[in-house]
Formats: sequence, C-alpha cells, structure tokens
Amino acid sequence: MSTLAYDGSAMLGRQLQRIRNNPGLVVLTQTMPITMLLFFGYVFGSAVAMPGGQYRSFLVPGLLAATAAGGVTTGMLQASQDAHRGVMDRLRTLPVSRTAVPLGQAVADLVVSAVGTVPLLLVGLAVGWRIEGSAARAAGALGLLLLFRFACTWAGILLGLLPRNEEAAGQLASTTFVLPLLSTAYIPADGMPGWLRTLVEWNPISAVTTALRDLFGNTPVPHGAAWPVAHPVAGSLAWCAVLIAGFAPLAVRRYARPR
Repeated sequence: MSTLAYDGSAMLGRQLQRIRNNPGLVVLTQTMPITMLLFFGYVFGSAVAMPGGQYRSFLVPGLLAATAAGGVTTGMLQASQDAHRGVMDRLRTLPVSRTAVPLGQAVADLVVSAVGTVPLLLVGLAVGWRIEGSAARAAGALGLLLLFRFACTWAGILLGLLPRNEEAAGQLASTTFVLPLLSTAYIPADGMPGWLRTLVEWNPISAVTTALRDLFGNTPVPHGAAWPVAHPVAGSLAWCAVLIAGFAPLAVRRYARPR
C-alpha cells in the first residue's frame, strides 16, 4: 500500500471516530434537510405554482443539492477546529503525508453524507416525490451528488484554514447559508430579473439541482438558461472539476505551511 493510501486511511479513521464522538452535530446536519423538506413542501407547496408537477417533486432534488453544498460549512468548521486547537501542528510533526490529512477529512465527510442522504430520500418518497427516470440515471444522479459534496468539502477545508481564529471561521461559515438561496434549489429562475437570473444560473448549486431533476426525471431542463443549467450534467461535472482542481491543491499547501 502506498504511503498516501496508508496515511489517508489512518486519517479517514480518525475523522470517522471524531464524528462518532460528536453525534449531536451529525443528528443536526441530517435532520435539518428533512425539516426543511417538510416545512417548504407543506407550507409553501400550495403557494408555488409548478407547471407539470408538484412542488415537492421539484423541491427534493434541490434540497439534495443544497445539502451537498453544505460540505463547504462542515469542511470549514472541522478544518478550523483542527488548525486552531493544535491538532494540525501535532500532525505536522509526524511522518504523515501532507495530502493525507485533508484528504481523510474530505473522504470521511463523503462517507457520512452518503449515509445521511438515505433518510432524506426516504422522507422525500414518503411525501410524494418519485424517481421517474431509469435506475441507471438515478444512480448517476446520486454519484453526481456525492461528487459535488466532495468538491464542496475541499472548498470548505481551504476556507477553514485561512482565518486567523476559530471564531472568524465560524462567522464566515454562517454566511454560506445564502448560497442555496441564490440558486434554483427552492424556486425556479424563470420569474427572476435578468441580472439575478444570470447570477442564480451560474451558481454551481443550480447546475447540480437541474441535473438531479433531469436524471431523476422530475422536471425537464429549462430552455434559454445559462450554459451550466442548459447542459446540467456537463455543467455540474465542470463545476466539480473546477472546485477540486482549484481548492484541493491550495488546501494541501495551506495545511503543509505552519501558521
């Protein structure tokens, strides 16, 4: 086994143990999307007109994408805690691959997210959402969802290593809640002003949301949208590639450099 694989598996085990010792955070992050599904689906469901389909069928893929984007927040908080509580300083003194530490965090978050997606899907099915496409396309949707979560976690890790203290990182993480609001996760972009619609359609969450709706067979791809939304699967893969290629090397470099 290569050094990176061995060290990475050790860091993965450390992160999973860390998550196990903090079950409250796991419960909160997993129940919040379900709460939002029930709230938005039943409170706003009758008020939002969706041509050709029910709002809950429109909402579930959006919530899946918004939850995946939450990797930015969890990545920031966990990386910041390790950086400012001396954990990373101790790890730097060990003969551990510099890539393995952030990689272990990203993979651990991916494992927890994959498990946490199941309850949201089950609740979605219970409230009336259905997978209208083929099993292969649905599997592709889930794979794309996890890839997006992995990419967002790398962005969060880098952002969590940049602030000078843990409090600043927490404040920065709290601002990420606006990202899904500036997307098509909860409402369609058709009725938005031109400048806002452009901003929303170039949000990576919008591309992933549209791709999930298309692959699950819930709603067709909108016409006349920006390229990432008009070609949602290709646009989502492009966004994931940009996020990983842009943030992963910088996160590893920032981790390797003492504060």
